[in-house]
Amino acid sequence: MPISWFLALRFFREGRMQSVLIVVGVSVGVAVMVFLSALIDGLQTSLVRQTLGTQAHIVVRPPDEVARPMLTPDDGSRVAVHVERSAQRVRSIDGWQRALRTLATMPEITDASPTVSGPAVALRGNASKAVMLQGVEPDRFARIYPIRERMVQGTFAPVGTTCVIGRELAQDLGVSLGDKLRLASVGGVSDVYTIGGIFDLGNREVNRRWVVVSTRSAQTLLDLVGGVSSIDLRVREIFSAEATAAAVTARTGLVAESWMQTNAQLLVALRSQASSSGMIQFFVILAVAMGIASVLVVSVVQKGKEIGILRAMGTSRRSVLAVFLIQGAMVGLIGSVLGTAFGAGLGALFAGLVRNADGTPTFPIVVGLPLVARSAAIALGTGVLSAALPARAASKLDPAVAIRNG
Repeated sequence: MPISWFLALRFFREGRMQSVLIVVGVSVGVAVMVFLSALIDGLQTSLVRQTLGTQAHIVVRPPDEVARPMLTPDDGSRVAVHVERSAQRVRSIDGWQRALRTLATMPEITDASPTVSGPAVALRGNASKAVMLQGVEPDRFARIYPIRERMVQGTFAPVGTTCVIGRELAQDLGVSLGDKLRLASVGGVSDVYTIGGIFDLGNREVNRRWVVVSTRSAQTLLDLVGGVSSIDLRVREIFSAEATAAAVTARTGLVAESWMQTNAQLLVALRSQASSSGMIQFFVILAVAMGIASVLVVSVVQKGKEIGILRAMGTSRRSVLAVFLIQGAMVGLIGSVLGTAFGAGLGALFAGLVRNADGTPTFPIVVGLPLVARSAAIALGTGVLSAALPARAASKLDPAVAIRNG
């Protein structure tokens, strides 16, 4: 065994109480980092999943209608005009089939669902509710929204005169599976539909407003025969949705709104949480580094005579330097192993205590390999760097002075 490793292990064992205390300190610091990182990641995953459970990653729609200003007179005079924003109506995307084929060639996009959406009224006896009609192709729509997994009754099969509605809307209208429901558009077109399924997407407003029918039915009700009002997209990387939306606009000339744009406040909250977590972890690392450095400084003072004797016997400065660097690395390594286990245990305990009404964890806290590797690397690096200053001081001790003062 090299002399540096032998001495590092011996010093580590001799200062048993100091070694135990500093290892415990590093373990607690690593546990805090692991638990906070897993908690913040789980919180962000949960919030994003709930948000994207009721909306597409990107919604592509036609540009807004804009009123044209008056022409400037030929005589060169100026006319003061006030252009008011036009009221927007349900319109089809021009050449939506071509746009759909273009979107299918973009590698960032995984799924696309043409949708016919617009306002309508759901009627059942004396009860009536304003709803949002969603005309879809079932298979495409189910790849954008997790609606098949969220069916409370029946199945998701909006074909012909079969519709699928939300749980709250079913309660408001007093209907259940197999009942009849009349849907009427604002243009006066109406038809009777059979309720083939009831869903719960986890959003009360969506459950109360959405009525999903076939594309052809929605086109007839909304007087949009052969057209679609929007195209819903799903992308590979959800946090690159804004850049993908810009690329979609550049290629198609249509308006593309990403979930990041429509949920800007949510993103600000997520970034604030991540910044707070990073700041807490920074101060934890700083406290751990100061603890390791202080213990090793005391060790250098206590072992001054031994270090002087070793230097007088011919031990090189590099070997003395390596002794304390190895000690720092050992503290960081042992602390990272114990701290990771402790942090994972805290995460599992927290996930078990905080649960949704259906029994599932509110925050999916998962301590994965990347988090473990990052925490171990931080702990090991902190241990080595913290030991650098005491190790340098030990390597520069004058043998005669160290033996005389020791």
